Amino acid sequence: MKSTVTVFLFLTMFVVAWPANAQTNANAGFTSPPQYQPFLKQLAEDVSADHVEEYTRILAGFENRHTLSDTTSDTKGIGAARRWIKAEFDKISEECGGCLEVFYVNGTVGGQNRIPEPVEIVNVIAVQRGTADPNRVVMMTGDIDSRASNVMDAETDSPGANDNASGMAGTIEAARVLSQHQFPGTIIYAGLSGEEQGLFGGQIVADYAIENGWKIHAVLNNDMIGNIRGINGIINNTTARVFSEGTRAVETEREARVRRFTGGEVDSPSRNLARYIYVMGEQYIDNLDVMMIYRLDRFGRGGHHRPFNDVGFPAVRVMETNENYNWQHQDIRSEGGIEYGDVIEHVDFDYAAKLTALNVVSLAGMAKAPAPPSNVDISGAVRPSTTLSWDALNMDENPHLEGYKVYWRLTTSPVWTHGRPTGDVTEYTLENIVIDNYYFGVASVSEDGYESPVVFPGPAGSFDRE
Repeated sequence: MKSTVTVFLFLTMFVVAWPANAQTNANAGFTSPPQYQPFLKQLAEDVSADHVEEYTRILAGFENRHTLSDTTSDTKGIGAARRWIKAEFDKISEECGGCLEVFYVNGTVGGQNRIPEPVEIVNVIAVQRGTADPNRVVMMTGDIDSRASNVMDAETDSPGANDNASGMAGTIEAARVLSQHQFPGTIIYAGLSGEEQGLFGGQIVADYAIENGWKIHAVLNNDMIGNIRGINGIINNTTARVFSEGTRAVETEREARVRRFTGGEVDSPSRNLARYIYVMGEQYIDNLDVMMIYRLDRFGRGGHHRPFNDVGFPAVRVMETNENYNWQHQDIRSEGGIEYGDVIEHVDFDYAAKLTALNVVSLAGMAKAPAPPSNVDISGAVRPSTTLSWDALNMDENPHLEGYKVYWRLTTSPVWTHGRPTGDVTEYTLENIVIDNYYFGVASVSEDGYESPVVFPGPAGSFDRE
């Protein structure tokens, strides 16, 4: 059960925004939250903590998955780990009749502070092609590599059970669950390398995505999803954090000037992706409150979603709420009565499965929905109404489109509170709702009620790279 305070606030928000008679009282002008989907609830229940544990233990058993570690052994090092991940994706594909395209995406990196000599960075990719728009992509990622106290130590035992065997295990489990179903949009599961040495795997895959015309609308980077015992003394398995950037990294000076006068500082596509995940958590994941952190990543630190942000793709980091720094980036040892090291005993597999389920329902919801609207625009200065407009979606790529839904919220609200369906139109006016007092956005809606993330007007909120 969710905390009493959280449930009260959540329900109060929707009582205000969507009255009980909203379905029958046309004058109310409010609608219900995104339609509840039993299919998504079933997907969440299909996630297995036993599978997450199995995958995590196997990955931790490779002893050292450092980017510069052994690539020839069958039992130790990053080479053995990535070959096992590929074999696992291949096995999942066989079980779904070949529904996954599994391959490596490679790149050579050298001359760097943490990679002085040329090393091949190898990422493992599994693509579940969409039935209607195969180039529209949502992606879940985990990191393959691990590290010891010395970031250049490629020999010392560093199982990286939580950082980040847990996130990689969750990505494999998501593939196992979601591959049993078909979706209009494409879902990609990725094991990224070189994270600890400089986020190189993400850079390589982001470049590959651009070269191959992938329209990535979401990257859910899972980095440490298994620890519930914080160094702050808190033990908590009921919350998760989602980090997201506030403004697009690719914003131009002209776009920044426009944003200064129209808003959008907290409405990048990544931020609205985080809001989407928040709603999914509230609707489908029992005993989990999603904390939206308005920051690219933890203070002064980085993760593998950032390379995707850097080139304009919406991307967020999903992770545990309470970290234990004694159990990450540390040699295994006992010192001064304190146990150090990222070992399997510190991973809570039920919690890791819960965060995996959060990813699963979010990926499925977006892949089931039509694409987010493009070229969303807004007008209404010195008028008692607000007009939103957008481009019609390509019906060949979105044959399940029913229409669109406009959203608005107070500028200080963290989540979208008011919504109204528009039908299959490309312009809608909200009468007697003054543009100065709210933020606005548009989502696309399928015939069976699946919604895309909300798109804020203008370049600040666009889910399209260009």
